[in-house]
This record gives sequence, C-alpha cells and structure tokens, in this order.
Amino acid sequence: MTRFADGLWRWIAYYEEWRDTVGCVYYEAPDAIVLIDPLVPAEASEAVRFWKALDRDVARVALPVHVYITVFWHVRSAGEIVRRYDGTLNVPSRARATNERRAGVAASVFRPGDELPGGIEALATGRSTEVAYWIPEHRSLVPGDVLLGADDGSLRLCPTSWLPASVTHGKLRVALKPLLDLPVERVLVSHGEPVTAAALTRLREALTRT
Repeated sequence: MTRFADGLWRWIAYYEEWRDTVGCVYYEAPDAIVLIDPLVPAEASEAVRFWKALDRDVARVALPVHVYITVFWHVRSAGEIVRRYDGTLNVPSRARATNERRAGVAASVFRPGDELPGGIEALATGRSTEVAYWIPEHRSLVPGDVLLGADDGSLRLCPTSWLPASVTHGKLRVALKPLLDLPVERVLVSHGEPVTAAALTRLREALTRT
C-alpha cells in the first residue's frame, strides 16, 4: 500500500491471470468510496488484512462503494467487492456485457464525459472498450492498459499487440492528446511503476515519442 494523499492510496497484488503484480487504486471521495481495477491479494493473510482495512473504511465513512473498471481485463475482484458492500460496478458502455460476465454482477454503464459518482471523470483512450480515469481532487490520472510505467519514472504506450488491429500507436497518441490539457501531478498506472514526479512532462514524452 502506498499513500499519496489523504484518501488516495495505491496497492499492488499478484494477479495469477496476468502472472505479475498489478496496481489498484482506492479513493475516498466526498460522496463515495471508489476503487479502480481492484484486486484482493491472493495470499490468505494478506487478504484478511485487506478485507479488515476496507471493512473499517466503509464503516467509518458510511458512504456507498463504487468500483470502476478501466478495461474488461481488469475486472479482477470487482464482483466480490460489489457483492460484499452492496456496491455499484461502473463500466464503459461499449464493454458492459464482457465486464458483467467477468464480474458476475450487473453493471451501471457510462460514456466518457458523463457525470459520475465520486467526482471521477472517465476519459476516452482510443480503444472503444477502455477508459482512463481522472481524479480532479488529487490531480491524478488512472489509466488501464494504454499507458505503462517504467522503473526509471517514465511512461510508455502499451505494445501494439495489446491494441485492436484498427488502432495504431499514432491513433492512440491522437486520442490521448487531450490528457495533456489536464494538470496531471501523478499517473497511477496498473502495470509498472506509478509516476509522481514531473508527471505531465513524462506523459507528454510518452505521447510524442516515436
């Protein structure tokens, strides 16, 4: 668990389906507890600690729980969390069926630009089934697969093999360019290291690198 600000945390857990660790985000908004692409740790003792901490937070703030998914591959533990807290699964409209099938719960759908619980903003990525999330209060960008973090603090676009045949790196850069208009202070990636220093510069470099 890494705390970035009051009410903003990122944790990593090993994901067997991916065979690597992945990043997940907890955001305590004024009107909701928000979890983005959450994964409960697989190791039993860590899972117990995770549930105790989350149970405590949910009871303390007495706010509805909203789970947000960037891309359907990241459903992970969403269904389990939604069922435990009678929460809401929020997913991009173009990926509703796949998200519901993987999570095993019904979903509330949105399109980029819709007003969302928790003050979260969903941003288009160039992939019709994937969004990135913007947390204005903390000037934090939470991408799914389209942006990856590196050990040196840089960002890069995902491999072209992860993209639909109709989406090239060039198209991805064009679609993601509006992110540069945001006052980004950190990028909390799912894959790789989060970027917390010169985040907007690192983002600009990733979107202009050829």
